[in-house]
Amino acid sequence: MGTQMSAEPAGLREIKKRETRRLISDQATRLFIEQGFERTTIAEIAEAARVAKKTVTNYFARKEDLALDHQEEFTASLARTVAGRAEGESALAALRRAFLASVTAQDPVAGFAGPEFARMIADSPTLSTCLRGLHDRREDALAGVLAEATGTPADDITPCTAAALLGGVHRVLFRRIQELTLAGSGNPEIAAVLAEEAAVAFDLLEPALAGYATA
Repeated sequence: MGTQMSAEPAGLREIKKRETRRLISDQATRLFIEQGFERTTIAEIAEAARVAKKTVTNYFARKEDLALDHQEEFTASLARTVAGRAEGESALAALRRAFLASVTAQDPVAGFAGPEFARMIADSPTLSTCLRGLHDRREDALAGVLAEATGTPADDITPCTAAALLGGVHRVLFRRIQELTLAGSGNPEIAAVLAEEAAVAFDLLEPALAGYATA
């Protein structure tokens, strides 16, 4: 009973931390959308969330982290998909399957985050640069997994090139979702378009990568 009683406050603290993080993130997103990322200050976010400015920076080291709150999930997504591919499945086949599933689910991490979020990114040079960096990090993580899967050094040209090709297709498709969103298309319409365009994009890689990094 003593162990249970001592564990409960720790559990409550974790819940409170998650709630505080979500509150700060939600208020930051609201302000970014209303007045733009560049114009919004950490002090304004802290005031909106009714916390100290130091609390905001304790939870989010950079202002960009407040706007792009799923960075780790995004940068690890391709590598995780390849690492978890089925027996006999190539890296390309696994990534194609996973992307089409994310289109069907209209997954925000894949780009289906809505017009307000897409406009926030497009209107901010800082966030646009940060997003390009996240794409780069995602490709680097994929290259590492491909090197491990094929038994080659991490800096070998083959896994690096394969990651650039596979990551490049995802980069193009992500941008396409953003473009269609900003043009006024709804998520169901975008998903229908992307299902067809993704097939074309991945087909272009088949001649080179159809059998590469097969589990």
